[in-house]
Amino acid sequence: MSPVRKKWTPEQANEWTIEDTFTVIVSPIIYVLLLIGVALSIFLVPVGFVMLALGIVLLIVMVFVIDPKLSAISEGYEKQQKEYMEELERKVKWEE
Repeated sequence: MSPVRKKWTPEQANEWTIEDTFTVIVSPIIYVLLLIGVALSIFLVPVGFVMLALGIVLLIVMVFVIDPKLSAISEGYEKQQKEYMEELERKVKWEE
């Protein structure tokens, strides 16, 4: 079994989980690593390339962890929007 959950319902995805905590902690670290890594890489400092590579790897891991949850939330909002638009369309046609 994978430590990262792949299947979410929109209701489950709205709850705060370990995936959210991981993303909140790792995202600023990724930002700093990429920022400093790019700056040092421009000056050809070897540590900059290491920081840049580490930032990219962490970014890929973070996207892998949080994307299934974000997709589930997005599907839920798309469904709500579709229902709202259908209801609005029925109301507009009735008034005309």
